[in-house]
Amino acid sequence: MKNFRFPAAAIAGAAAVALLASGCGGGDDGNGEAASADNPIELSVTTFGTFGYDDLYSEYEDANPGITIKPNNIDTGGNARTDLFTKLAAGSGVSDVVAVEEGWLGAIMQVSDKFVDLKEYGAEDNKDNWVDWKYKQGTDPDGRVIGYGTDIGPQGICYNGKLLEAAGLPSDREAVAELLGGPDATWEKYFEVGNQYKDASGKAWFDQAGFVWNSMVNQMDEGYYTRDGELNIEDNDAMIANFDLLSGAIDDGLSANQEEWKWNSGQSFLDGTFATMVCPGWMLGNIQGGIETAGGSTDSGWDFADVFPGGASNWGGAFLSVPETSEHKEEAAKLAAWLTEPEQQIKQSEAAGNFPSTLQAQEQLAADATPNEWFNDAPTGAILASRAKDVVAQFKGPDDSVIQEKVFGPAIDDMETGTATADQAWEKALKLLNDLVINN
Repeated sequence: MKNFRFPAAAIAGAAAVALLASGCGGGDDGNGEAASADNPIELSVTTFGTFGYDDLYSEYEDANPGITIKPNNIDTGGNARTDLFTKLAAGSGVSDVVAVEEGWLGAIMQVSDKFVDLKEYGAEDNKDNWVDWKYKQGTDPDGRVIGYGTDIGPQGICYNGKLLEAAGLPSDREAVAELLGGPDATWEKYFEVGNQYKDASGKAWFDQAGFVWNSMVNQMDEGYYTRDGELNIEDNDAMIANFDLLSGAIDDGLSANQEEWKWNSGQSFLDGTFATMVCPGWMLGNIQGGIETAGGSTDSGWDFADVFPGGASNWGGAFLSVPETSEHKEEAAKLAAWLTEPEQQIKQSEAAGNFPSTLQAQEQLAADATPNEWFNDAPTGAILASRAKDVVAQFKGPDDSVIQEKVFGPAIDDMETGTATADQAWEKALKLLNDLVINN
């Protein structure tokens, strides 16, 4: 997948999103004076895609007279990465709080000294809020905590029950999970069922291959990098086998070759172009937005199953960080801490469909099992809690997102358009890896 989080404005027409809000007052304005109605402070915040924070910004401002949040939303994670690193290099223009995507966290760690150590503002006191691996992800090699975890991305399978039923396949979500292999689901089984669906319907099984490839790589014990930070692609037999398996699915016509993040302006969710797609929690909001943009409603037939080929997998997730250039570090750190507390993560999940990284919020969503009307009343929070079991995020190296977007993206595009075989596409990926990463 080329960008980790879809731009809400493009699919749902949502308002611009950003990051920040926290604690209740008490910080200073950089000159030792507390923020107040008589001493106002503006905190700029930058994020990307769909975070579901708009109402939280207002809530924080109402509770903290003198604080105004100035949001800046960037459409995609890839563009947000470019924006942040450009401003870091220039030494100016960086917001008081910025969102950092898991896929480029490795690159951020190489310049972690440009970010505030949140332990100076109480991060250690709250470390047990998060799943342990999320807190560790936000900690640099020197033990400095440079990011508060927002969401994580456990994955299930989104599917259109009406389309499956019309093709003679089960549509009940428990039966769909069993059809795909249940706890023993594999990619081979997923593609096998896809061929059954295509034979019966004449239509594609999944939206496009880039997302599938991203999921395959993410659930490997080691992905594009080893845990020691070494590139892990050339001569990686397991990765090559997955690439060949995906190529076979493309050759079988299982991919609808949709433009990433577009889905024909959402129409493809309504016209039967494809029947399933890989779904981290935050993707649910994108699907809903696409359906709404295309004029659909809650009766579109989309559902969410507690199953994933190859087992537990995490795609994405983000952090809130405070750059050293902020003139309001204490206020910014308080705001970031507040936004990532369990209570706020639950509200964020309700607004954006993503899944929290804090244990209390996860447990609450699992217990509530609230029906999601956009997914046939599926208890999406409870399903994501189930899918989050055994998830441990993979180590991401400094150029992980570049490799996904700029190296494998074009190679997979060639397979989808029929201009390259699997072997040719793999060789193209290796050449791009050499040009853009190894020798760059």
